[in-house]
Amino acid sequence: MSDPDPSPEEHPMPPTARTAAAWLAAAAPDPRAFLRSWERTGRRPAPLPAGRQWDAVLTPGPFGRTALDALARLPGPGPVLQDRAAGTVAFLVPTGTADGWLGSGIRTLGHGTALTVPHPDGTDRSLHWLIPPDGTGRLVDPRRLELALHDAAARLIGLP
Repeated sequence: MSDPDPSPEEHPMPPTARTAAAWLAAAAPDPRAFLRSWERTGRRPAPLPAGRQWDAVLTPGPFGRTALDALARLPGPGPVLQDRAAGTVAFLVPTGTADGWLGSGIRTLGHGTALTVPHPDGTDRSLHWLIPPDGTGRLVDPRRLELALHDAAARLIGLP
């Protein structure tokens, strides 16, 4: 006979959000302390170092959302977040990607930088996941992202 389901107080997040939060926290110098901090602050967005678990490619919001439309047609695009206050969309890509990325109007975050991320089940309207991490470590493929950005640029200037 199995044990009864744990109470909501014991496991307040769904397993996917819990796994994704642990994966994100692994980028912190002290993952356990980071997760405790998230719980104490009501899961508010918090900065994590880039260049450990992932790098980030930041695009202007409309450009990034248009690129995401192209990426979303492919299976498993990887984590993407929108920062409405900054007017950006951030694509989490494999570490090292930031070192060689070139693109007008595009910034990258790698080793020595940080990205403020929302909790996977966060409700912040300004900073939120368009595609949340799933906890598996899946990231946006940089080659696919580059193609999606080219496609977005063509669409935004009206090319067929």
